[in-house]
Amino acid sequence: MSPLRRYALIALCWTALGAAALSVRDGLVIRSDLRSFMPPARAADQRLVTEEIGNGPGAQLLLLAIGNAAPPQLARLSAGLAAALRTDPRFTRVLNGAEDVTSLDPALLPYRYLLSPTLDTARFDAAFLAAELEQREEDLATPGIGVLDDLLARDPTLEVLKLGQRWRPAHVPQVREGVWFSPQGEALLLAQTRAPGFDPAAQAGAIEALRRDFDGLPDAGAAQLTVSGPGYFAAAAAKTTRDEAERLSAIGVLGFALLLVLAYRSAGILAVVALPLAAGALGGLAAIGLTFGGVHGITLAFGFTLLGVAQEYPIRLFSHRRAGATVAASTADVWPLLRLAIVSACIAYLALAASGVPGLQQLALFTITGLLIAGAVTRWLLPEVVPLTFDDVAASPWLERLRARLAHMPRPRPLPWLVLAGALTAVSFAPTPAWQNDLAALAPIPQAQLQREGELRAALGAPDVRYLLVLEAASADGVLRLSEAIAPLTGQWMSRGIVDDIELPSRYLPSLATQRARQERLPDRATLTTALDAALADRDFQPGLFAPFVDDVETARSLPLLTPDAFMHSPFGARLQAMLVQRDGRWFGLAAVHGVRDAQELERGVRAAHGGDVRLLDLKTSSEALVADCRERILVALGAALALLAAAVAVAFRDARRAWHVIAPMSLATLAVVAVLRACGVSLSLFHLVALTLAAGLGLHYALFFERPVSDAAEARRTLHATLVCVISAVLVFGLLATSALPVLRAIGVTVALGVAFHFCLSTQMAQRRDR
Repeated sequence: MSPLRRYALIALCWTALGAAALSVRDGLVIRSDLRSFMPPARAADQRLVTEEIGNGPGAQLLLLAIGNAAPPQLARLSAGLAAALRTDPRFTRVLNGAEDVTSLDPALLPYRYLLSPTLDTARFDAAFLAAELEQREEDLATPGIGVLDDLLARDPTLEVLKLGQRWRPAHVPQVREGVWFSPQGEALLLAQTRAPGFDPAAQAGAIEALRRDFDGLPDAGAAQLTVSGPGYFAAAAAKTTRDEAERLSAIGVLGFALLLVLAYRSAGILAVVALPLAAGALGGLAAIGLTFGGVHGITLAFGFTLLGVAQEYPIRLFSHRRAGATVAASTADVWPLLRLAIVSACIAYLALAASGVPGLQQLALFTITGLLIAGAVTRWLLPEVVPLTFDDVAASPWLERLRARLAHMPRPRPLPWLVLAGALTAVSFAPTPAWQNDLAALAPIPQAQLQREGELRAALGAPDVRYLLVLEAASADGVLRLSEAIAPLTGQWMSRGIVDDIELPSRYLPSLATQRARQERLPDRATLTTALDAALADRDFQPGLFAPFVDDVETARSLPLLTPDAFMHSPFGARLQAMLVQRDGRWFGLAAVHGVRDAQELERGVRAAHGGDVRLLDLKTSSEALVADCRERILVALGAALALLAAAVAVAFRDARRAWHVIAPMSLATLAVVAVLRACGVSLSLFHLVALTLAAGLGLHYALFFERPVSDAAEARRTLHATLVCVISAVLVFGLLATSALPVLRAIGVTVALGVAFHFCLSTQMAQRRDR
């Protein structure tokens, strides 16, 4: 094929890939819910953890503080921001200490008598009404009680205000200028998002809208808004990880391109070497879109990293070209081993699919599809487009000197066993726990921000993000009845200082039985009018002023009882819906826990209450158990993958000894990486297992080609050249990741860089000696 036709074919390939990329981009849905990387649940409580951990009351709260201004200005800013957020559909509840008497929908206002506990201990008789009206007269004589002007005629007993107080947390900050203030003089707010706490994209949108509303306030000026909470951390971690990965990837790509130019003395080769990677990436994305209907953002970031194994395929093709031989002939010589390396890497990545974690399954599908396509492009397309003119790397004098030194390097027979013994010793006596089960420890959140979040949570009395009180019943109303039954117990726990507050579902909506009992205690119109007339004797209120009150009571007597579905239309309804969930035909109530001071005592008290229908769910402990269970499955799958690898290599070589010289260096190098990490005090996470799988896939290539019998020293030099380029490129790319400040990227970078180095050294040491 003429050079012109080759250039035309390259241009055609890139045009086709560009069109395919546009098609994939238009049809690809990118998701961001971090629960896709949570291990699958098996028990009922585990399912509750995975499905509700981001929707839990504490996880959806944004903690806000406004500072750097005078108290009156801070109070105005707090009120203005709260008003703006209450009209934003991204938020379901906003609290800042100011009484919101309009929080109950006007259509539901008559229901206040069914929602308020007043009628549990009182009746609307003359004595009760007289006492209430006397109190209203005193209130009206107090300056600054203008809120009564709108309430008095319709609600002389102030049931709306009583509900507002009931729906507030038990422990709230001090109130100054009508809003919450911290001891440090900052105005405080609580904003509950509609989106789950583990949806960083939605959380970022809510935070952006929140900041935009604050900046638009007329008094904002130099005042500073601080945002914190789980949703803020999720959004910040996603952005930081994305920015850091993009920055390091850009540097790595430039370094890789420079390495290829230096290794093959041709800039044009870059347009060719990228074809397998681009085709594999597009194929992987298309496979995910067809199988899962969308791709997670983390899959995109880590998938391209795992697909880095495919960069070695064109390198093998370029380095193994022989002077005087066609490209097709050179490719055919190395293809059997390259094909075995591709199949072996795919077998290794199957272990990720066996984890059951949707995110890891996406990674496995993306990588396996990408590797197969990249291998096919390398085998059948690249020979048609590589430049015809090239320098045979076997002619390099320095390469022969290096090959000779490696060939004559001492190879002590006990070395592998010494490495094995040292690695096992390091693993056995490591100073830290073997496994990192706490995924929060991998979040790139500075300690100062975590400390600030703790201070704001304590000042606001926000619910704990770790504990949930779970109530289980056959129906939603059964959960409400159970909630009412344990309310006295929760009161005892609070009075004993075990916990600051437990936000039960019945605080917002009583059970149907309780509503019915309160409704039956409402007097009819004639009885209420008589009692009201008696209470108004010698009072200064205008005649007929309380007619709206009488109408509301009469309306409430015949109202249908309020169900959760009906209550959800009020501003507080979304709050209740987050607390009542249905799973597998059962209903669960999720009660937010505020300020746990004695978790063990609280758990003992919960176990003694209503058997197994009420239990304390420790989200941290439960999530760690999920991670440990998932890790065990991955380890079993990796063991099975290793056995399949050994069988595949043995079948391909038809020589158990040669297969041993391939599998042994890979296994020993993987153990050596684990030993170094453990000796340095690193507890291994799921990301380390992914990185070890990647390193093993890379190392397998080195062992396979070092074990390949060659006819002369020139071919040995080509093998060495290809391997050196592969090793240097891998160490360059993953060494950059190892410098990252982000725990996840650093874990992957350090693990793979160490693995590549150990695999190369052990492969050269343990390869069989041959006469060249």
